[in-house]
Amino acid sequence: MKKLELLAPAGDLEKLKIAVDYGADAVYFGGEMFSLRAGAGNLTIEEIEDGVAYAHERNVKCHMTFNIFAHNEDIAPLSDYLQRIKHIPVDAYIVSDPGVIALIKEAVPDAELHLSTQANMTNYVTANFWHSQGVKRIVLARELTFGEIKDIRSRIPESMDLEAFIHGAMCISYSGRCLLSNFMIDRDANRGQCAHPCRWKYRLVEEQRPGEYYPVEEDERGTYIMNSKDLCMLEHIPDIVEAGVSSAKIEGRMKSVFYVATIVSAYRRAIDAYYEDPDNYVFDPSWMTELKKVSRREFTTGFYYNKPTDEDQNYQTSAYTRDYSFIGMVKEYEPETCMAVVEQRNKMSVGEEIEVFGPGRDFFSQKLEVLLDEEGQPIESAPHPQQIVKIKMKEPVEKNFILRKRKS
Repeated sequence: MKKLELLAPAGDLEKLKIAVDYGADAVYFGGEMFSLRAGAGNLTIEEIEDGVAYAHERNVKCHMTFNIFAHNEDIAPLSDYLQRIKHIPVDAYIVSDPGVIALIKEAVPDAELHLSTQANMTNYVTANFWHSQGVKRIVLARELTFGEIKDIRSRIPESMDLEAFIHGAMCISYSGRCLLSNFMIDRDANRGQCAHPCRWKYRLVEEQRPGEYYPVEEDERGTYIMNSKDLCMLEHIPDIVEAGVSSAKIEGRMKSVFYVATIVSAYRRAIDAYYEDPDNYVFDPSWMTELKKVSRREFTTGFYYNKPTDEDQNYQTSAYTRDYSFIGMVKEYEPETCMAVVEQRNKMSVGEEIEVFGPGRDFFSQKLEVLLDEEGQPIESAPHPQQIVKIKMKEPVEKNFILRKRKS
């Protein structure tokens, strides 16, 4: 049985390396242009070279996004950009526009092509068409049920992979091909500039009654008519595998390092546990407890089991639940002194209870008792962004371990 691939987002070089360290089998990222997350940090050509080398040294694959719908003015710069990056051994190019596919084939004849969810692939006839065009993998539309995915799997070549989203935001439009952002504030979601208007709060106003606002639903505070809960399939790994999915994709190139590490780690544990003994697999609730320690919204299983209902929307709030703060990342560890060099990410103070976790490790808790500045002088708190401090650790740690604390 070929093992389900865990595919993680890499919004910048740091997140790429964290995704690799915390257990991703593959990562996906964009360059500085031509991907659908213009607001992410994205990677320069030098960073792509660095990131691909880092991943390949650890047997992790790299998928690069070129999934915009190109306009005429994009063609020449895209062709030039492809010439500048074609020497980098990325493992696959994620695409949605047939014209972009043609340009990539011209620049990199042996490129492996993955069809983006932006292409709205919802049936086996379309999948077979794209296979005939040289596409190796389909990123399935979010609107498909497990039954439909199984049917597609049975009607396409065995050599064609299916990739499906398992965690993250659900775009409220057909597979994320959104026009709202462009229409409302002139930011084109299909060219990487989405402002997420589906998360905004709306009320209805009649043009002859300015100032009189009416709820779209029966809620006097207004409503969230397009505000989907986030997808979470952590409890359903067996069903994902049995549907014939080859790659399980986590959404979130705009998310934090803390988010990437936590979500990847949780799914890594669930997938590995399943393959250790599929017949006797039992979901461990502690995986969900860990996953919920990052900033999150309420969860849904999307379209996988049935067409979503009002239970899959959030009519009360578009706010995120944030129970924990990401306070630091380990940069070095000195075993002789048990001191860790930590880069601060949020304020920490002596006397606070903190949690520390790393790749493949259960977290441990400790009180922050010894806190030193970069020169080794005792301090009471570290309030400055990315301040370098030294902390005495209760247990050994390694580079890129993460420190967090519960919010009071």
